[in-house]
Amino acid sequence: MKEDEILPVVDENDQVIDFRPRGEVHRLGLRHRSVHLLVFNSKSEVLLQKRSRQKAVKPGFWDSTAAGHVDAEEDYDQCVLREVKEELGIQLPEIPHKAFKIPASQTTGMEFCQVYTAIHQGPFQPNPEEIEQLRWFTPEQIKQWLAQGGEGLTNTVQFIFDQLPYPII
Repeated sequence: MKEDEILPVVDENDQVIDFRPRGEVHRLGLRHRSVHLLVFNSKSEVLLQKRSRQKAVKPGFWDSTAAGHVDAEEDYDQCVLREVKEELGIQLPEIPHKAFKIPASQTTGMEFCQVYTAIHQGPFQPNPEEIEQLRWFTPEQIKQWLAQGGEGLTNTVQFIFDQLPYPII
């Protein structure tokens, strides 16, 4: 995690009001922005990433296919394209489908989360600094995992699955 990376701080309406270092944004619990992308294949399976054990937040937890903070100089769409390239080693031909936006709350770590979905079969080249493992999960596996409490899933991805009309395709 880059503690000195500059993030936009936003108000309750997701309007930029300031710019602060990432570490300060988290330490003070300031509202900020993130993106989460869920990639599905033709069998309606969702690709999740197991976060690197080197990550400062939720190491070894299963998370969205790609996720990250919106930087000071970018918008949500630019961020999701950057994160896909950084984390999965692929370039999407277009901006993925915007599924919905989650308001900033304690559950999301005070992040407004723009959730995207895409269909892609791979192959992927996961960045080992970010991702320990990628794995496809069936709708049934996700439903069962959530029904059993979602242990090992990040809070945000659990919240996303609760909102998502799954399976998506």
